[in-house]
Amino acid sequence: MASQNPILLLSFATIVALWIGTQLIDVPYVVNLMLLVTSILYAACHLSLTLREEQALARGEKDPKDDADEKKGDDDGEEEEEMRPQYETLRTQDAMQFPLVGSCSLFGLYLAFKYFDKDTVNLVISVYFCLVGLAALTATFALPLESLGPKFLKVEYSKHVKVKHFLPEFIGGPSPWKIGVDCTIADMIAFSGSLAFVAVYFQTKHWTMNNVMGICFCLQGIERFSLGTYKIGAILLVGLFFYDIFWVFGTEVMVTVAKSLDGPIKILFPRSLIPDAVTGKLQMSLLGLGDIVIPGFFLALLLRFDAHRANLPYFPTDINASFPKPYFHSALFGYVLGLATTLYVMIVFEAAQPALLYLVPACLGSSLLCAVVRGELKELFAYSEEEENDEKTDEKTKKDE
Repeated sequence: MASQNPILLLSFATIVALWIGTQLIDVPYVVNLMLLVTSILYAACHLSLTLREEQALARGEKDPKDDADEKKGDDDGEEEEEMRPQYETLRTQDAMQFPLVGSCSLFGLYLAFKYFDKDTVNLVISVYFCLVGLAALTATFALPLESLGPKFLKVEYSKHVKVKHFLPEFIGGPSPWKIGVDCTIADMIAFSGSLAFVAVYFQTKHWTMNNVMGICFCLQGIERFSLGTYKIGAILLVGLFFYDIFWVFGTEVMVTVAKSLDGPIKILFPRSLIPDAVTGKLQMSLLGLGDIVIPGFFLALLLRFDAHRANLPYFPTDINASFPKPYFHSALFGYVLGLATTLYVMIVFEAAQPALLYLVPACLGSSLLCAVVRGELKELFAYSEEEENDEKTDEKTKKDE
């Protein structure tokens, strides 16, 4: 049996304990925030190690345990090609455009809340987030169900059909459409439970349910997304650094949208379990998911770089594997320091703060300092998970042939 990473187990336990505990006892919101966010990042980044296996499969490498299947027919080979894992990788132009696209979206929401009925806008947004949340909840809870539950939960169900269509290819794509469902009994149970959860959340909008969905968004987003390279990550962080400063300090837009939008785009931290005497509601502090997920993408990339440096095997991927993690640990320490600084300034000046103002220099500075001290700056900037590099390699190979 593979050894477990005790810190990873502790991270998951902390997330669950804080979610339950903060409903029963008053936990100082600063302590709650720091512990919860750090645990989410540690867990999500280690889950993202599975991307290394998917990236290897996408490059055409084969899992040794599947060598026995090499003698399958051409049709099976084509199906395997089609079912290669797909993962999202950010491109340089995407990173450069991200602050602009984000600004347009943010300002659009601000105008919607200003000129349309607030309840109607929140209704439309809630429907969207409930649908996305259904997928995130299912993906998050299916894995522990399958891993910890009885064997019958691992029984797989697969159904694939081809549907011919007569639409032009530029509209409907190539015909026939290939539609398939691959799931286990654990997936079905997780989907059913998640559907019930989302339905209750849609009706109540309770802060504890909001946090469950927010945590699942963070875990799934960081686990499934790759920045591609350190350079792209740095471009994204620097762009959002100025984006956050402008929209928080320069306008009322960011704060207005954050307070008006009633959806799981933030994690809520109760300042006290005693409702306010005037409003009858709990007083809450909040942290936007972007302040967790965006730096989380960067930290996850650094952890996979650590795994690359340690020559950690792609097959099988073991998220509990023990290997040196200097870049991940230094950046995580920098993030915690930046987050603590954000909270300190916010409390002292009693004003909302753009968290990325402190988090971006902390994450970039700590990782660069680590690379300089270790004499690995060139290696850090050369590391790449971009699919484009693999395509160029394939093109060169074809030309050589």
